[in-house]
Amino acid sequence: MLSRLDLRGFTGDLRAVLVPPVDEGEGPVAAVREIIDAVRSRGDGAIRELTTRFDGCSIDELRVPDAELAAALDAIPSDVRAALDYAAGEIRAYHETQLEADRTWTRDGVVVRELVRPVDRAGCYAPGGKAPLASTVLMTAIPARVAGVPEVILCSPPGRDGRISAPILAAAAIAGVDDVYRVGGAQAIAAMAFGTESIVPVDVIVGPGNVYVALAKREVAGIVGIESLAGPSELVVIADETANPAHVAVDLMAQAEHGPGGAAVLVSWSAGVLDAVDAELRTQVAGAGRRTEIEATLATGGRAVLVGDAEQALAVANVVAPEHLELMTAEPERLLDGVRNAGAVFCGPWAPAVVGDYVVGVNHVLPTARTARYASALRVADFQKHLHAVTLDEPALARVAPHVAVLAALEGLDAHGAAVRARRARASHEARP
Repeated sequence: MLSRLDLRGFTGDLRAVLVPPVDEGEGPVAAVREIIDAVRSRGDGAIRELTTRFDGCSIDELRVPDAELAAALDAIPSDVRAALDYAAGEIRAYHETQLEADRTWTRDGVVVRELVRPVDRAGCYAPGGKAPLASTVLMTAIPARVAGVPEVILCSPPGRDGRISAPILAAAAIAGVDDVYRVGGAQAIAAMAFGTESIVPVDVIVGPGNVYVALAKREVAGIVGIESLAGPSELVVIADETANPAHVAVDLMAQAEHGPGGAAVLVSWSAGVLDAVDAELRTQVAGAGRRTEIEATLATGGRAVLVGDAEQALAVANVVAPEHLELMTAEPERLLDGVRNAGAVFCGPWAPAVVGDYVVGVNHVLPTARTARYASALRVADFQKHLHAVTLDEPALARVAPHVAVLAALEGLDAHGAAVRARRARASHEARP
């Protein structure tokens, strides 16, 4: 099921054989721009039309009433409520470790304080459809709350009945979301970026989605902040002879079932491991509940890469820069130091990537499409700004003034130099008897 690629002895540029050419096509980009323009110009009316077109339902009020969230908490099964509560507690506890105290630097009368301030309003996106991701509500809204964001809103697509699923609403209630809107797709991103009659614009938009959501986030980046381009799910597994082929296969399937789209890549220096995992995949996929989605992902993004050794395996992983990386080897910690590009790394046989999707506290909103080369998992800092506050006493200004004057003159900025000269002149005058 996995296309085979033998890189043993390969000495060329790995990007040439591992990285597919970027071809988003004009269709999706043009469609996203049309949606954004419609929402920006016609607001709620455009959202209602787009919801009917894409979600197959008619909605009057975009905002979900608070009573509906409370009812969702009562409606979900007790084990679902317990799981959401547990996950929320772990996510909150982990993200609280990211809080930074204000830092102060002092040197010869110059005091610089770094002040951390939350954004005023954050927008979260949680996919709906066949797999309503209640966990994504927790992963996006809780870090925003930990960061101290005063207002947090959520957009999620409605079903054909015009309602958002109870687990998503319940998760929104648990996470303390202020407002929930039954809006999905690129139109949700546009509404949160530019605002409509019902939706007040936000400062930051976070959360994963399909290609249209990812492209819409890219289009509005700069108008608002975004955490990364969190698109279709990706997993790379580096496995040796100690890995259980059945476990590797099901882990690849777990990420592939988010498809179509994304990647499921196995890397090993053992041809026997590749063969065993491929055989397991054929058996397990045949009975999978989301077989269609898994097969679609494997058809376009499924690969088995044979390498010469562990060093080359890490080189492959760093070029792919996957959302999730599993190190299913006898000594995963020895490989960990060589990992440079990955959204999240899971070490050893008892740490499948799915635990990071739900309950160990780390965030599952991760960079995809090779953006892990420069981007990180969603974190508290994505909802914060860092300001510096500067204080000088008079002797400190006297010490730095000559350097300011030289640099200002160099750049032809006369008023810059005058700003310090005026203060020095005043200080000299006041110092006279």
